[in-house]
Amino acid sequence: MASRGNDPDAHDDDVVEGTDLSDALIDELGTLASDCNFTIGCVESLTAGTLAARLGAAKGSSEWFRGAIVAYSRSVKHGLLEVPEGPVVCESAARAMAQSTAGLLASDIVVAVTGAGGPDPQDGRPPGTVCFATTGPRGTRSEEQHFDGDPESVLAQTVRHALRLLIDEVSA
Repeated sequence: MASRGNDPDAHDDDVVEGTDLSDALIDELGTLASDCNFTIGCVESLTAGTLAARLGAAKGSSEWFRGAIVAYSRSVKHGLLEVPEGPVVCESAARAMAQSTAGLLASDIVVAVTGAGGPDPQDGRPPGTVCFATTGPRGTRSEEQHFDGDPESVLAQTVRHALRLLIDEVSA
């Protein structure tokens, strides 16, 4: 699955009844994962552990969150996660990251995030380019998104989108 474009629903000031949208998404994910008896893992580069910290702090996460790998270095991606040599800001890298992490963490569902958060390009990709992959019962799926804003905004949009992808995978 490949898609391009900004996430029109993602804004730094997203609030749902006084809570951060990410909190609402994490609550929804936790309920779904518990109800469906799925375990969740993540592997992050661009987000440098932000996603894992949010998942680990969720209510009941000890029941469904297996853990995370923060693979900020290319050598970790290419070595531990078996990403093929070459660019790491691409869908094939995200797919390899998700698949390797599913095995390493024994997770039913994994989301992977890699990208150019900015302010500079990476691998010839402009800032805001983010590649995602999920692996789970439906197989491995990947997509590319382009988020506007400064690095902090790109990070927030990336975390929200990764949470939405996990919810979609658990709900399928």
